[in-house]
Amino acid sequence: MAVAVVTGAAGFIGSSLSTRLLDEGIRVRGIDNFDPYYDRKLKERNLRPLLARDTFEFREGDLGEIDLNRLLQGAEWVFHQAARAGVRRSWGADFSAYVKANVLATQRLLEALREHPVERVIFASSSSVYGEGPGGPATEDAPCQPISPYGVTKLAGEKLVAAYRECYGLPTISLRYFTVYGPGQRPDMAFHRFVRAILEGRGLEVFGDGRQTRDFTFIADAVSANLLAARNGVPGGVYNIGGGSPASVLDVIHTLEAIIGRGAEVCFLPAEAGDPRATSADTAKARDELGFQPTVSLEEGLRQMTGWMSQLLQDPSFGNRH
Repeated sequence: MAVAVVTGAAGFIGSSLSTRLLDEGIRVRGIDNFDPYYDRKLKERNLRPLLARDTFEFREGDLGEIDLNRLLQGAEWVFHQAARAGVRRSWGADFSAYVKANVLATQRLLEALREHPVERVIFASSSSVYGEGPGGPATEDAPCQPISPYGVTKLAGEKLVAAYRECYGLPTISLRYFTVYGPGQRPDMAFHRFVRAILEGRGLEVFGDGRQTRDFTFIADAVSANLLAARNGVPGGVYNIGGGSPASVLDVIHTLEAIIGRGAEVCFLPAEAGDPRATSADTAKARDELGFQPTVSLEEGLRQMTGWMSQLLQDPSFGNRH
């Protein structure tokens, strides 16, 4: 049975990816350090169904400290999802935590991979590497000019991946995610906050005027992109992964109001530093080389996320957490 390593396996994308790999008959070796960026109990909730499966092995630990040889032994694919996430918190004193998690840990993993031949190493990058972007759908050769410390660390990770590919032949591929959402989304992210606020009848906060746009990508489509990259991706390749569902923040709120059947009380706050006005992905390269095609519309994805949030709020462990 093939073996895949998933770093950040208890997180939003990592746990969803691990589930999909297991469903496809692949043994998964997961690791997560339970970074305190958000509530550990949410990650434990993500892990619970995975730990019940015989072909899932989990280890709690930090990539900067653990024995990576043991983790990587016999692996065919490595999906490096682990990172310190979030644009807003990457400013100021917390930047050192972003460097440690997103740059130093990535370099240590790549160094260990020199001794462990694998078929593919998939690195989770971000649309944040583009900064404000080119003013339309960004292609992979658009200038990378990040405007947040978080974006800088993700671009540094990409550069490390490229360097180890060039100098040591590691079969690395980078995926630039565009605003992934869906069941399991982190609690600091906008959709999670919006859905919860409307369901609970509370006011919701929007940074900026709400007219900023994003290319929203449903979690199942992001997971599919990882498997396609592992199977079809060209080593050294960089691919945009977008959902083909560009919309403004206000559009999303109106859609949620219709789905939930309840109006939202919106409080507008000043725009946050490092938050681009618009992101949009040109995914032609991912379509042509990987066979990637997003399948979940924004409305359907929001319906699924609302259903998940309703279940989460019924869990007494989380119902009173804000």
